[in-house]
Amino acid sequence: MAYTQSEHPSNNITGRATDVLGQVRPASVRAVIKLVREARRNGTPLYPFSTGLNFGYGGKSPTAAGSLLVDLGALNTIRMTVDKSNGRVLPVAVIGPGVTQGMLYDFLEEHHPNLTFNVTGSARATSIIGNSLDRGVGYFGPRKEDLFGLAVVCGNGKLLRTGFRRLKRSPLGTSNPYGLGPMLDGLFFQSNFGLVVSACFRLVPKRPKQVALSLSLRREEDLPAFIDELANCKREGLIESVTHIANRARTHATLAYGVTRYLEQQCAYTPERAFAEAESVMDLIAPGEWASLGAITGTKAQVKANLVEIRRRMKGLARVRPITHQLLDTAYAVAHRLRFIPAARANAAAISAIRPLHTLALGVPTDAAIDNLLWKFGRADLSAAQLDQSNCGLLFINPALPLDGAFVDRFITEMKKTAARYYHDTLYITINIETPTSLVAVINLLFDRSNLEGVKRAHFCADRLLDKIHEMGLEVYRARADMMAAIVRRDPHYWAVIHALKTRLDPDGIIAPGRYDAQPAVPKT
Repeated sequence: MAYTQSEHPSNNITGRATDVLGQVRPASVRAVIKLVREARRNGTPLYPFSTGLNFGYGGKSPTAAGSLLVDLGALNTIRMTVDKSNGRVLPVAVIGPGVTQGMLYDFLEEHHPNLTFNVTGSARATSIIGNSLDRGVGYFGPRKEDLFGLAVVCGNGKLLRTGFRRLKRSPLGTSNPYGLGPMLDGLFFQSNFGLVVSACFRLVPKRPKQVALSLSLRREEDLPAFIDELANCKREGLIESVTHIANRARTHATLAYGVTRYLEQQCAYTPERAFAEAESVMDLIAPGEWASLGAITGTKAQVKANLVEIRRRMKGLARVRPITHQLLDTAYAVAHRLRFIPAARANAAAISAIRPLHTLALGVPTDAAIDNLLWKFGRADLSAAQLDQSNCGLLFINPALPLDGAFVDRFITEMKKTAARYYHDTLYITINIETPTSLVAVINLLFDRSNLEGVKRAHFCADRLLDKIHEMGLEVYRARADMMAAIVRRDPHYWAVIHALKTRLDPDGIIAPGRYDAQPAVPKT
């Protein structure tokens, strides 16, 4: 089949795609099993994806050429867990890989509005299972902690259920996340042992009081102390959510579209005038080099007490601003009415841009971050799910870091120096305090994919950043498809053990060869 560049199934915003045999979309688990068994007989490599929106990591482009893409998007059922003894709905949903965070949010709002879940900052159309299996980080915590009780079609063509889901019709299957004996769930996170066709996904009861918390660092040199104090707040339960700390470039890039859209639509500005004024508006929102977003939830008294303590600890370090729907609505109404005054207009534009983003910390998915990328590359006409069809180029380099402010500060300095040396003066950086003991960074390079030389420079720079990460004794916590070989080369003995495990569940090596694995595919001839 012939494809144009933008239509090719493996086209993606990393700027690197791999030739594929074609694409199939099984409509049931039975069809997936049949597909895998046929692939074993024919020696056809299969590359599964949930919705294909693995933006910045390779999308649905396989790690090895000659693979057949397997679209699992049709497996999109949502089934709530019910306690049969009393008919009460439990905070666990059984979902398929085609269930997106937008679908689940809309479903819960309609049928179970007292429940929410751990969302990510990516598009509403991203797969929950796909993101969780690649260890994405949401606003409530690491997504891998939300998933258990997997149903997997292994590479041997057999259906395996992990934990207590192996017990048919048992109430334990969707309530107890541990099972009996070795926990097999972990084998299918960041692996190529099988195709996950359903899983149990933890939901979160909404708390009586929910407040998003914005903190802006006053002085860049205080970043180490800021990170250490936020870590203390996490460990002591003052801030239970993940705290996302973004640099100025990342914050402004995320807000730019919302600001300019307000100025164009509500103030009748030309695009040129809106763009010119947007920078001053964003300086109002995020005046410093670092700003963070988290959440405080609980009873009204708990939230109030935690906020008082956080303000005390952050005095002199950061500006602390609680954000609620009510505060935003009231402030926007006043500022919008007075938008003929420059200061009021700036506030209204700022609130318009912030509104969809602050709710991420409260469990509401949004397309705002992706819409900003589309706008930046002149394709605001596309939906967030169509980002791969734009000229946007995006590479993620995401290291795991020790939760140590001084180390993080040194690391960022090294990343900036390395990027500047290879013609990338701007790094978009977010630091995520994901647990009381762990921290991960999300670093991305932006480039124009229509410029082939720019694509080469971006990849060369990304490779050098990975070299520096390894030189500092670190590793990425999530890998792009095109960096798998470099990851394996660093520790071949470890990955040889992983491959030995794979041969037990995928003896013919047909599932995503080369992905988190020591053995690349041999293309079918």
